[in-house]
Amino acid sequence: MDRFQWLIALHITGAFLFFGGAVAATIFGLLAQRRERPSEVALFLSMSQKSVIAIMIGLPLSFILGLWLVHDQHYGYGQAWISASILLIVVSSVAGSMGGRREAATRAFAEQLAAQGDQPSAELRARMRDPRTLVLSYGSAVATLAILFLMLWKPGS
Repeated sequence: MDRFQWLIALHITGAFLFFGGAVAATIFGLLAQRRERPSEVALFLSMSQKSVIAIMIGLPLSFILGLWLVHDQHYGYGQAWISASILLIVVSSVAGSMGGRREAATRAFAEQLAAQGDQPSAELRARMRDPRTLVLSYGSAVATLAILFLMLWKPGS
């Protein structure tokens, strides 16, 4: 295998980790929203938080190797699909991090409620449907999908 093949293979491996972790986090978040018992909410939010490990490995791996591929293949950083991808990576990361911190606080609250009898709570339901958290989390997911679209389509190249 030559350098390009190694770079692309590792870049794609990082992308699978990044996108797989993002899909898992989104699914676990959706499952948590559909639960009433605090113990179940806490369980799914905990699983969502654990899937972030794949994102934290895959994102820098795919990003760094992607930049290396841009240089190696003589693409220009000014090409729209590359610039847009970099911007979307930043948006996805920042929104995901902010939404994740809010979900972590909700998970801690759910764990506290679970230890106090595990009864449904209107406040927990309200936290699970908090518009800011939902916009951050789903905004991160949409940005991630847009990155995938740009990487596969490469408009203008």
